[in-house]
Amino acid sequence: MDIENILNKAKKKLKNFDIASSQIDSEILLADAINKDRKYLILNLKSQIKGNYIKKFNNLIKRRSKGEPVAYLTKKKEFWKETFYVNNNVLIPRPDTEIIVDTVLKLFPKNSKLQMLDIGTGSGCILLSILKERPNFYGIGIDISKGSINVCKYNTQLFNLSNRVKFFNSDVDNFILGKYDLITSNPAYIDLQSIKYLKRDVVNFEPKLALNGGLDGFSQIRKVIDKAAILIKKNGKLILEIGFNQKNKVGEMLKEKKFYVNQVLKDYGNNYRCVISTKI
Repeated sequence: MDIENILNKAKKKLKNFDIASSQIDSEILLADAINKDRKYLILNLKSQIKGNYIKKFNNLIKRRSKGEPVAYLTKKKEFWKETFYVNNNVLIPRPDTEIIVDTVLKLFPKNSKLQMLDIGTGSGCILLSILKERPNFYGIGIDISKGSINVCKYNTQLFNLSNRVKFFNSDVDNFILGKYDLITSNPAYIDLQSIKYLKRDVVNFEPKLALNGGLDGFSQIRKVIDKAAILIKKNGKLILEIGFNQKNKVGEMLKEKKFYVNQVLKDYGNNYRCVISTKI
């Protein structure tokens, strides 16, 4: 069977299971199955695909039809300027989170030398993206999930950053090491009642630890701010990702812990998403 027919069949199947991105998902998964890029598919629509590749691809489409995210099926996700290894131990990196990376790079010149901490580091996408761009930064990432730390370590080796970063399997409450010029975090900030209404790709497959912000959505944010107030140097920057409706409450929490809110940035969907603050 040729590429065009294989893609059309897969697209139709995914559409029947209400997968809105059926075209692009089919292309990404077929490219992955045959170890080519999407450009190859588009330029070779009449090329025949061997049966063993078709079998592998059909298995991926079957799993995608049940809602399993493409990033978990291919074990990779593009973020900032790199392709990160991901699995179901970590939240899939989102484009909106790139705002944190962009903000840090604008705040600190290329030759800056500082110590940074990333709380709830997940795949390491924030921390490692920043370290790639700033050769004099040294970083620590912490996460309560051992599986997440393993993913981070793999990505660190992938990007040749092992000499400038360390990871600790720790809850933020129990972490007491060091003082930092910069702290970043994308904490769990979805309230318990809202989790069940998330897309099935998210609620059925992504780690609940990375989503569950407690009854009010603020329990993990509060932990991060409380600990950051202890671990951050005077005039250090704390940069947080937040939920679209959490701007005012997070601002109050920061002020209580003697942080000055510099700016709250919006994401690509025009929702408040990133808080920049300074310890005073």
